[in-house]
Amino acid sequence: MRIEGDIVTPQGVLRGHLDLAQGRIAAVAGAPVDAARAGEGGRPVLLPGFIDTHVHGGGGRDTMEGGDAIATIARRHARHGTTGMLATTMTAPIADIEAALRALGPVCRERAPQSARVLGVHLEGPYISPGRLGAQPAHAIPATLAEVQRLNAIAPIRVLTIAPEMAGHLALIGPLRDAGIRVQIGHSSGSYEDGLAALNAGAAGFTHLFNAMSGLHHREPGMVGAALAHGEHAELIPDLLHVHPGAIRAALRCIPGLFCVTDSTAAAGMPDGEYRLGEHTVQKCLGGVRLADGTLAGSALTMDQALRNLVQRLALPLEDAVRRVATTAADYLGLPDRGRLAPGAWADVVVMDAALSVQRVFVEGEEIDDLADA
Repeated sequence: MRIEGDIVTPQGVLRGHLDLAQGRIAAVAGAPVDAARAGEGGRPVLLPGFIDTHVHGGGGRDTMEGGDAIATIARRHARHGTTGMLATTMTAPIADIEAALRALGPVCRERAPQSARVLGVHLEGPYISPGRLGAQPAHAIPATLAEVQRLNAIAPIRVLTIAPEMAGHLALIGPLRDAGIRVQIGHSSGSYEDGLAALNAGAAGFTHLFNAMSGLHHREPGMVGAALAHGEHAELIPDLLHVHPGAIRAALRCIPGLFCVTDSTAAAGMPDGEYRLGEHTVQKCLGGVRLADGTLAGSALTMDQALRNLVQRLALPLEDAVRRVATTAADYLGLPDRGRLAPGAWADVVVMDAALSVQRVFVEGEEIDDLADA
């Protein structure tokens, strides 16, 4: 199959075509063109499929439901250009987390038709600070290596969020890293020094930077200060509700591997109303998702809107914005054949118009149907 358009590659924008064969990109051909001209004259803009490492739900379903919820979630996000995702848990009793992981295990091994590839699990709880729950339910506990190993055997944990100041957590970071799990610092009341110690122990990044962590003060830099001063990677939610545009700009200047996530809930891709988030009921209204007390509770963001926010609201160059929603996260997960349009990479392609609205989506060469229902 050949797709013509303005192709956003790691080296720049090419005006030409992609050839897809057997689920992979067989060839990329074209002549360089200024990125500012991408999409001119009605030409399609071809982007790599988006990678979202923080997905709690979508399409009215929540990851913690287990059962067939993940199928609905992966289909819904594929319609918005997400071709690879990490199914993300909530803080809950261990038995509930195990039940959710049992539903996720088979889906991680085999992609369902018309769906994003579930690349593994982001275990966001329960190993977080009871004092920085955010919208997480109150079931936080300290981690043990044996327990994480047992959970990892049910479904592959690619990312694990912990509060490093909790007893015993620093000592776990090295063994978890060695097991191939990326440890992220998040939902933490820890100090700047706690953050630095965790990074020195092998922590890979930060979970939804700025949110649910100790903030930056010039005499107490906090966890945010550790991230800005020393972090190589961090998630950020660019819905423009979780983080002020000025703070996003500061993070972009400080953290080379900053990448975007949705932290999406069941409300993503759905009308205003009540939805489930773990054991909570949340309300979607005016573009945000909140608990009854007004606390932000994940988001209704999709990755195509994240890209538009970066380009249209924050004025990021298109190539940089694409790196933040696709390439950087793929590299962070150790996936050199995703998140980029290059020969040999998976045929994960998002076709957009000049306004960055999704026109077509391909996941591993399969075209996603019914985008109008997204």
